[in-house]
Amino acid sequence: MADLTPKERVMGLLKREPIDTMPIFSGLSMLVKPALDEAGYGFSSIHTDHERMAWAAIRSSKMMEFDCIVVPFDITMQSEALGNRVNFYENTSDIVFPTIPEKIWKSLDEVEVPEDILERGRHYLVARAIEMIKNEAPEYPLGVWLRGPFTQLGQILELEVVLKAAFKQKEKIVEVLDKLTAMAIRIGKAWQDAGADYITLSEPGSNAEILPPRMFSQLVQPRLTRILDSWESPKILHISGATDSLVEMMNQCGADAIGVDIKNNLKETRAKIGPDVLLFGNFDVYELPCRAETSVDQAVGAIRENIDAGVDGVWPGSDLWPDVKLENMQAIVKTVHEYGKKPSPVIGRIIQKPFPP
Repeated sequence: MADLTPKERVMGLLKREPIDTMPIFSGLSMLVKPALDEAGYGFSSIHTDHERMAWAAIRSSKMMEFDCIVVPFDITMQSEALGNRVNFYENTSDIVFPTIPEKIWKSLDEVEVPEDILERGRHYLVARAIEMIKNEAPEYPLGVWLRGPFTQLGQILELEVVLKAAFKQKEKIVEVLDKLTAMAIRIGKAWQDAGADYITLSEPGSNAEILPPRMFSQLVQPRLTRILDSWESPKILHISGATDSLVEMMNQCGADAIGVDIKNNLKETRAKIGPDVLLFGNFDVYELPCRAETSVDQAVGAIRENIDAGVDGVWPGSDLWPDVKLENMQAIVKTVHEYGKKPSPVIGRIIQKPFPP
């Protein structure tokens, strides 16, 4: 039997079907600078033009042989649609992701989500990019992602205000989080309707280094559950940062799979969630593919450990840092596809019958 296409591999995995080998894919950005350089794209231009957004993602996946294509790339899109100005750093040739230099709101009382949120800012670019990618690269699964409400709140108010409110203004922060939850539901549904094959809910701002587990269960978990219940499958919950104390609650939120970061102990997580839950993780997005001192052999060894720890798909701990060393990134992908031919805890492998003599 011939090898599966990336789309057949990833969608088979998400359906819990036997596949040919483990995929290397993500629910977050997987851009690589060598592909942007080959296309002649400045980094700032791929966030504001749907054709460049689409081709940057397509070229990155084809060059590296990733098993997915993911859009968008920056975390400022919803904050911009709510009225904040974005700095795209057009005047630098360096890799600098867009930021919100100054937030228009200073308190929870000011936060409002307009009815026409989908028509504001750059949301329309994603739907256009989805359509283009589906036409130009149908052999790839197309993923989209959104930040969860607690993390999103940190994109529209200063983090100090958010964290203080979490402890001292619980009724008010719940009210605002519910507004952002409804916004995430609407945007996610729109991107699914536009043709996304899977969707990831990313909530790094609520990891255990920022919020204690008790507050995660009170403020964050119910809203993640509400969002995931409203989206169609396949849907993945990913939290970057420390999650060892959160994985059991993450697994109760209604996602089809959970994704974790390098600060998560994969073996402990697998023991906690059991052998029947899809687990994706969690290679270091800078140390292995980008750091000058990391050898190919070290990168390969780390990925083998990643697989042996009990994941069902190799998946970056957060957004892939684009300035990869080609030899390291290519070795990482090759290792996943070759070493990952053995079954994972949840997913079996297609039995390839030998040709008759």
